[in-house]
Amino acid sequence: MYEQIAANRRNTLLLTVSMTLLLLALGYLLGVLLLDSPWAGLVIGLILAGIIAAVSYYNGSSILLNAVNAHEIQKADDPQLFNAVEELSIAAGLPMPKIYLIDDPAPNAFATGRNPKHSAVAITKGLREKLTRDELQGVMAHELGHIENRDILYMTMLAVMVGTIVILADISRRSLWYGSSRGRSSRGGSRGSSQGILIVIAVVLAVVAPLLAAIIQMAASRQREYLADATSAKLTRYPEGLASALEKIANDSEELQTPNRALQALFTVNPLDKHVPTSSLFDSHPPLEERIKRLRSIVGAPS
Repeated sequence: MYEQIAANRRNTLLLTVSMTLLLLALGYLLGVLLLDSPWAGLVIGLILAGIIAAVSYYNGSSILLNAVNAHEIQKADDPQLFNAVEELSIAAGLPMPKIYLIDDPAPNAFATGRNPKHSAVAITKGLREKLTRDELQGVMAHELGHIENRDILYMTMLAVMVGTIVILADISRRSLWYGSSRGRSSRGGSRGSSQGILIVIAVVLAVVAPLLAAIIQMAASRQREYLADATSAKLTRYPEGLASALEKIANDSEELQTPNRALQALFTVNPLDKHVPTSSLFDSHPPLEERIKRLRSIVGAPS
């Protein structure tokens, strides 16, 4: 457990450095293509990296919660839910997280925040209405597991940065026509050759960067799901609750109304692909069948 927490902190730092370098590269290319000044591009990239890192750390949760149209609820709105989360928080030795409701009929949930003192759990209306108390506790304990294991900062920053990379890559692709037209109208010779090389690099980076970011995000998410499942079993002492909830979520016919590929790794069950038979580089979650099998293999769980 403590090794995973330490690894999450190292990964958060590594992620920030990697994304900064990627943003600098994108800024450099955009500076050459649009401003005819690579140094201006580097400065812009550095400024963007600083802004994005700060926004991800301090406001990443708000960005993600707004992206799914979640609104905060109070204990008076749902005493039973709050009591369940309070009991689990005490068992985990964690502060009570804020609770948000997503007005969506598809059952699902996710946790976000920069640390346990600044954390939140968001659940859909469908999850609240369709699960039994034991199943609901299992899912809430799973999300608290992400908070306890310090997954939330890493995954929150990763979600925001992946979304940013996708946007910047799209801007890079759109700027290629403008940049290439500038290159055709500028002086020929070595300058034109250099311009052409940079355009090729920009094309490759614009295509590859989102894919690499997605692969990093998915790989990080898969291992964290197994750990959060185990934490749920530890907190509830009833792994069948989460196992049954996962089955119910997987078999539910409703689809999340606000799916977002940058957010899929955060949810209890991937809302974009619930029935993945085997893991691949682009899967944000392990196969549900394997997660359920592991939960039911825990001593005391019904088979």
